[in-house]
Amino acid sequence: MKIVCVGRNYVEHIKELNNEIPSSMVLFIKPTSSISNELIKPNESCRFECELSLLIKEKRIHSVGIGLDLTLDKIQDSLKAKGLPWERAKAFKGSALFSEFVDDFQNIESLYFELKVDGVLKQKGEVGKMIHNPNKIVDECIEAFGLEDGDIIMSGTPKGVDYFDVGEIFEATLYENDRILVYKKWEVL
Repeated sequence: MKIVCVGRNYVEHIKELNNEIPSSMVLFIKPTSSISNELIKPNESCRFECELSLLIKEKRIHSVGIGLDLTLDKIQDSLKAKGLPWERAKAFKGSALFSEFVDDFQNIESLYFELKVDGVLKQKGEVGKMIHNPNKIVDECIEAFGLEDGDIIMSGTPKGVDYFDVGEIFEATLYENDRILVYKKWEVL
């Protein structure tokens, strides 16, 4: 099992971090050791990113959920400035959290999600605003790395990434049109 992450998949998020729009899909991998059920604030500067997550079976999207991708931003900035890989900033232990995954959806293009922190809307992501839609992402991941049953794809984050503190309550909701597919709550430890 592996986690394949898509970087820079929403134009507004690219702009908020002053990055360039990439000419091809940005992919990186998190190991399974990065998965946690608990949202633990690292001792270093860290941002959250909420993402539509795709569970793969038979090389296709089997079910969908919500993921949190944590980033040690100061470490990432330092590594990027030196042209070095980002894994220490993106793939550390506890840097990936997931809701349950559900297969009860009809049209992936109609999915969107929201993340609230202490009741305040921080992020809203819509499949229709992605640079690369989920099916294109799956095809690219198959070509780049191959996909196996149980692999998870984190499809990229919309604008609104931010820092967080112990005690804050994260509430993530995944919708198909106006129907709730998934709701997940985490308290920062």
